Amino acid sequence: MNIGSKLAWDDTVLPFQLDMSDVRGRVARLDGVLQGILAQHDYPAPVEALVAEMSLLTALIGQTIKLRWKLSLQVQTNGPVRMIATDYYGPSKEGEPAQIRAYASFDRDRITDAAPFDQLGDGYFAVMLDQGQGTQPYKGIAPLAGGSLRTSAEGYFAQSEQLPTRFALSYGKSREAGGAEHWRGGGVMLQVMPKASPHAASSGGSGEGGLLVASDLVQGDEEENWNRVNFHLDTVEDLELIGPSVAPTDLLVRLFHEEQPRVFDAQPVRFGCTCSEDRVRQSLSIYSAKDIAKMTTDAGIVTADCQFCGAHYELDPKTVGFDAEDPGEG
Repeated sequence: MNIGSKLAWDDTVLPFQLDMSDVRGRVARLDGVLQGILAQHDYPAPVEALVAEMSLLTALIGQTIKLRWKLSLQVQTNGPVRMIATDYYGPSKEGEPAQIRAYASFDRDRITDAAPFDQLGDGYFAVMLDQGQGTQPYKGIAPLAGGSLRTSAEGYFAQSEQLPTRFALSYGKSREAGGAEHWRGGGVMLQVMPKASPHAASSGGSGEGGLLVASDLVQGDEEENWNRVNFHLDTVEDLELIGPSVAPTDLLVRLFHEEQPRVFDAQPVRFGCTCSEDRVRQSLSIYSAKDIAKMTTDAGIVTADCQFCGAHYELDPKTVGFDAEDPGEG
């Protein structure tokens, strides 16, 4: 294994195009990002797996957003894992890394030995895009379906965007020779950009509960191309997705050499959080002095913890809340 090559591709997303099939995609490799996200919390194993899967999806989907934009994925359910939330922050300027953060909210006493997806129950998969100040955020949702977050994301693109999309993901704890155990993950995203079939859109889909799936949205040559590249992707192995011994460029040649793969500049990603004392004060500004008094500890401070990175804040109650923001009120 070439250690230099391994380090070059860790925590990157590589966009590509398959010129013979008019299909575009991305290859993601996450190492330090996953470790940074999961080290902040004492998650049970099924929750760790769900957060890792959601983080990979976020990296693959988020790579297309513009500078300074924010993409958020969210799962809300009535199951033991109530919510999973991720954010992808586009870089502030060209050449800088994007940032990813994630966390899960769950009832520990309800977590079982069942498969990770079975911890979710009924709920939905949401995609939110914030283009910055002065714009209206976009939000689209789709049901959780298909037995995984991966298939739920594919369903979102079929239902809300009418874009045939496919993900192949692998993630887990890895131990390299002489090193400590840590998380690694990798994935491939394929997407074709045709107009959806009016017949498919009007008559329902072939997926679970009549939902649209990618194959409902392709016809003619597009269908042949889509089926062919998916056949190739079906041959991918978990170790090829995760690496680190197979570079993403080598993986694309191995899977899609007949499709004439063309790669673009890789996007580096890092674990990062945007929380700050100012943001905490802003979030508390909606509360009255009476509410703040209830939040104040016996030591005379208001405390807040960031759910994403675990940062702990201690604030003077006189400096937070609605009355602090506008002392003339009330």
